[in-house]
Amino acid sequence: MAATLKDIAKAVGVSMATVSRVLNYDQSLSVGDETRQRIFTVADNLQYSKNKRRANVPVAKQKLAIVQWYSESKEQDDLYYMSIRMGIERQGQAHQFEVTRIFQNDTGKLDADVDAIIAVGKFSPQQVENMATLTDKLVFVDDDQFEAGFDSVLTDFKLATEQVVAYFWQQGIQDIGMIHGVEMTTDQAVEVPDQRFISFKAAMTKRHAFEPSHVFQGDYTSQSGFKMMQQAIKTLGSDLPRAFFIANDPMAAGALKALQAANIKVPEQVKLFSFNDTSLATFVYPELSSVRVATELMGATAVDLIVNRLKTGRTVPQRVELGAQLMARDSTK
Repeated sequence: MAATLKDIAKAVGVSMATVSRVLNYDQSLSVGDETRQRIFTVADNLQYSKNKRRANVPVAKQKLAIVQWYSESKEQDDLYYMSIRMGIERQGQAHQFEVTRIFQNDTGKLDADVDAIIAVGKFSPQQVENMATLTDKLVFVDDDQFEAGFDSVLTDFKLATEQVVAYFWQQGIQDIGMIHGVEMTTDQAVEVPDQRFISFKAAMTKRHAFEPSHVFQGDYTSQSGFKMMQQAIKTLGSDLPRAFFIANDPMAAGALKALQAANIKVPEQVKLFSFNDTSLATFVYPELSSVRVATELMGATAVDLIVNRLKTGRTVPQRVELGAQLMARDSTK
C-alpha cells in the first residue's frame, strides 16, 4: 500500500497540513530546517509520491540529476547545500522533471540517458568532463565553471564581503580578523580556495588594514571554528581583533563557543559576523549576524537555466550571480 500524508505526519510527529505544505515547498510555512528535512527523509524512506494517484495518464518526464559534492550525511550538517538542493527539487517539480539525487558526486550512478545535470558544490576539471560526456545540459551551482563553457549560478561574495567590512568600519572598528576554510574536490585533485577570504583580503587591503596574523584557516566545521578561535585568543592575546568575519555559520558557532569559554564577551569585546544565514545563526546565543544567501533561489535559477537550454537549444553559457543581504543581530550590536 502506498504511503500517505498521514503516515508521514505520524512518523515525524507533525500535522498532515505541515507535511503537505513542506512537500509542496511552501516557503511561507514557519518550520525548522531539521523538521523539514525529517519530513523529506521519512517521505523518501516510505517511498511516498503524491503523483501515484495520477498514474492513469503516463507522462514521459525528462530526467534531471542533482549531483552533490557532499555526502548525504554531511549535507545534513551543512544546511547551506541542503537548501540549494531543496530549491532545485521545488523548481524541478514545477517543471515536471523526474529528479534523481547523486551524493558525493558519484557520477557512476548517473543514468546514461539523463537529460540534464545540476552539479552543486566544487568539482575538478576531470569531474566536469565526466559529467559533460553524459549531457550538454549541465549547470553548476556554487562553482564558477563559466570559463569552461558551462552555465554557473553563484553568490556575489565580493560585494557581500565588502558590505560586512563597511558595516564594521561604520562602527569605528578597523581591526577585523577572519576565520575561513579550504577544501579539496572529492577526487582530491583541486584545492578550493575560499572566495570570501579573497574578497576580505581585497576589502581590507584597499583600506590599508589587512593583517595576515589576524586570519585563521580551518575546514568549515564548528569544531574547526572553535579551534581557530582558541588559536587566535592564544596567539594574539590583548591584540585580539574587536571583530571577526567568519566564512560560515557552523564555524561562527564554534568560534562563539571558544570566546565564551575564554570569558570574552560577545559583542561587548568581540563582534562576530557570519555567512550563509542558515537557521543555526539564530539557534545560538547571542544570535549571529550573518550574510543571508539566496540558496533556494540559486537552486531554482539553475533549473530555469536548464529549462531555457531545453526549450531554446541555447549553447552560449550564462553566468548568473545573485546578491546577498546582511542580517545584523546581537553578535554585532
